[in-house]
Amino acid sequence: MEHHSNIVPWQLLTERTGATLRWFGLTDDGRLDLSAVDELITERTKVVSLTWVSNMLGTINPVAEIARRAHQVGALVVVDASQAAPQLAIDLASMPEEERPDLMAFTGHKVVGPTGIGVLWGRRAVLDQLPPFLGGGEMIETVRMERSTFAPIPHKFEAGTPPIVEAVGLGAAVEYLGHLGMDAVHAHEQAITAYALEGLASVPGLTVLGPTDAASRGGAIAFEIEGVHPHDVAQVLDSRGVAVRAGHHCAKPAHARFGVQSSTRMSSYLYTTPAEIDALVDGLEYTRSYFKLG
Repeated sequence: MEHHSNIVPWQLLTERTGATLRWFGLTDDGRLDLSAVDELITERTKVVSLTWVSNMLGTINPVAEIARRAHQVGALVVVDASQAAPQLAIDLASMPEEERPDLMAFTGHKVVGPTGIGVLWGRRAVLDQLPPFLGGGEMIETVRMERSTFAPIPHKFEAGTPPIVEAVGLGAAVEYLGHLGMDAVHAHEQAITAYALEGLASVPGLTVLGPTDAASRGGAIAFEIEGVHPHDVAQVLDSRGVAVRAGHHCAKPAHARFGVQSSTRMSSYLYTTPAEIDALVDGLEYTRSYFKLG
């Protein structure tokens, strides 16, 4: 169920190192199949990387459970929190160490911030061991022609002039969410997602991809309407002022697992209202009538 950004880099790494890439399967209701977790995560495993919340299926994954297993065999845990950070109250400091990711990242534009910037959180011991991946100004301690030494974290990972404007914008966004309270944001997301799932269930021929229980998923809901291509669904909805996304949402393997080439996806957030969900459902009913689906 991973976004391509949590697949392709690992493929590139295996090509460079000769490591083997293995993955969890998916159950029919869009959850990770953990039945073979002990065969997948073994003493040979070096890194376990997964999304906290799927951007296509909406599934909230059991990060703590998987982290415990990975840490038992000495593997590092990397978590993509791009869909989790906007809607879950994440408190890494209060998590037991064996359940905590070693590295976690999320992108700024998912937390009402600007594009082009994100956050990488990591355990100090891990970040201290990681070598710099960029070279330039600011990330060095001393430069000689023979060799250089590098500044402590976080500076050793931030070569050159940083994206100052984006950083200020991201800081303002995080402060804004903190003022709202992530518990309140999460409660709204759960309520609006439940309302959306109920509305989508009323549309004949519509199938939701992923869990249909709002308590175990996020607000991004991908679906298909039998007999109508997702891009046609999106175009008709757009003509009625309803914005959705159509395509594979940078999750082609997940679509292939469910036997669909692409899907339509609605995404709610803290500003989404029940009236907007009603407009979506009305638009989907209109789409069915437009294509004469009975």
